[in-house]
Amino acid sequence: MKDQTTCLRTHPDFRINYEQALNPSQLEAVTFMDGPLLVIAGAGSGKTRTLTYRVAHLVERGVPPGAVLLLTFTRKAAQGMLRRAAALLDNRCENIAGGTFHSFANALLRRYGSHTGLAANFTILDRSDTESLIGLLKKDLGFSLKNRSFPKNRTLANIFSKTINKASSVQDLLYNDYPHLMPELDDIMAIYSAYNGHKLQHGCLDFDDLLVYLHRLLQDVPDIRRRISSTSRYIMVDEYQDTNPIQAEILELLSDAHRNIMVVGDDSQSIYAFRGANFKNIMDFPKIFPGTRIIRLEENYRSVQPILNLANHTIEMATEKYTKTLFSRKPGDKKPELVSAAGERSQSKYIIEKILRLSAKGIPLSQIAVLFRAGFHSFDLEVELARNRIPFIKMGGFKFVESAHIKDVLAHLRVLSNPYDRISWHRILLQLDKIGPKTADKIYRDILNQNEGCAGLLKVKARSAHSSGMDSLQALFAQLLSMPRPLVEMGEAVLAYYLPILKAKHDDHPKRTRDIEQLLAIMEKYDTLDAFLSDMALEPPSASVDNSLSVSETSGESRLTLSTIHSAKGLEWHTVFIIWVLDGRFPPLHSMKKHEELEEELRLMYVAMTRAQELLYLTLPMQIYDRSAGKILNRPSRFVELIPDTILTRRYYY
Repeated sequence: MKDQTTCLRTHPDFRINYEQALNPSQLEAVTFMDGPLLVIAGAGSGKTRTLTYRVAHLVERGVPPGAVLLLTFTRKAAQGMLRRAAALLDNRCENIAGGTFHSFANALLRRYGSHTGLAANFTILDRSDTESLIGLLKKDLGFSLKNRSFPKNRTLANIFSKTINKASSVQDLLYNDYPHLMPELDDIMAIYSAYNGHKLQHGCLDFDDLLVYLHRLLQDVPDIRRRISSTSRYIMVDEYQDTNPIQAEILELLSDAHRNIMVVGDDSQSIYAFRGANFKNIMDFPKIFPGTRIIRLEENYRSVQPILNLANHTIEMATEKYTKTLFSRKPGDKKPELVSAAGERSQSKYIIEKILRLSAKGIPLSQIAVLFRAGFHSFDLEVELARNRIPFIKMGGFKFVESAHIKDVLAHLRVLSNPYDRISWHRILLQLDKIGPKTADKIYRDILNQNEGCAGLLKVKARSAHSSGMDSLQALFAQLLSMPRPLVEMGEAVLAYYLPILKAKHDDHPKRTRDIEQLLAIMEKYDTLDAFLSDMALEPPSASVDNSLSVSETSGESRLTLSTIHSAKGLEWHTVFIIWVLDGRFPPLHSMKKHEELEEELRLMYVAMTRAQELLYLTLPMQIYDRSAGKILNRPSRFVELIPDTILTRRYYY
């Protein structure tokens, strides 16, 4: 096969000078055409730039936009790349199919799902919906009164999800991850069977089902698979190290007709095993796709070399990896610092002092981040920040759409899309006075028996005990069903109905009302209810200010960022603090028992380090007593303890 990277770089009709815009490794990846390609993109090495230019290059090369598929892990990432590609070339690039695995699956299943027995108007259950459904089914099956050791709804939801994402049976998963629950296996299997049966009967899919049904469609319906694969002749995948087994199999099926698949990722940034990501996918890609070309992107455009020296030295400890060495041409010689503080309060005090000095030097708060392994690690710092009037935004751990008041509002809209949604009907009806679970279930079945969708509610006869509440609810749905209206007006109608309920239930109703108003602002961006509900389920907002929703359009004040490392992946700041770099906290004690978990913790540290552009500070409180282990934690993280002083400066703060 002739060299793909030499004949397509400089074409007389190309508008873009690819050789001038890209470094040699990026250029090789962008101009590679047919066959499988694995791009190992080190942190800050221009991964997004490479994908963006490849989109433009394929279109400029003459590939129809409809023949290109770009899969990412956030819709924002896909849209950003396509917009940039359009700015480089022209609007044809925006016609490329781009989105997340789940949104891609959602779109295909809305179109072809009937081949797998799905109705086109299926509802997507988020995690809290799943837990609520499991709770209802436990009651139906008589498990709600079992002994206290029986697994909670959240635990069962995690088990059911992991069976899909780890390609495991329930029995094997319990044996490996939850051995203490093995005595409950038969009952758990009964709930699992009822859970899957209910979803099928009521037109509901959870997140994992989107992938399961897409996989089933591609595997079991060859004609559809060939049609989709022949259409998507060039496939590009971002963050491939974060894929799980079923996603890897979907990609193999999607590329069945051509094998033109380019995956981009960094094995050193594989940090999502807890949600099923399989580190082996990126390591085994050349085995799954024989003849794979491997290209490494090692020039870093984000960080100064001293930060990269620390990151390179740290990741060198990994036992399995694609070897690479990040380098930078960016000027800067300030070594990262490891600061040992007397205790947690001293750690917070040090960070406050440092932030104030940085601000005095002109570094805006928005260019400073504090990263941590777990959400609770920042609690003491949050108190001190508030005391010192330093505004901040917290990322990670905030579940906006799982807040009770948001779930309440969304429930009224979801039944308009899928009137068989038992969970949402129960949520709506239980808001009304003197209606309990049994009455709610009876009313739900009365609605279904009318066989008129949501309009069936209007014919339900209410008992006098709860007639006033039902009258108001029926009036709301009569209004919603009366005529087509903009989505935001439907939301406003729900809010007007729901506001008295909100005020009666919650003392902090002003804050919750502001949350709903933010939800209405989001609705204004959508033309259809289904698109809005799908996005709220698949990619809900997750950043908070004072534990309320924050959207970038509404926040003009410069704020410090607090973030879990998982939520910070893909982002960057001038100055980064990594706190609780204490052995037993990072890595946590439980991860020290399994080699694979400890390796992932090492990669997590690498991700945190490579978020910093100019300055990097690692801090730890000394002499922390761990009650669960019955021991004092007083050593720096094993990932940095033995780093030489030529790479890492050590200081003490008391």
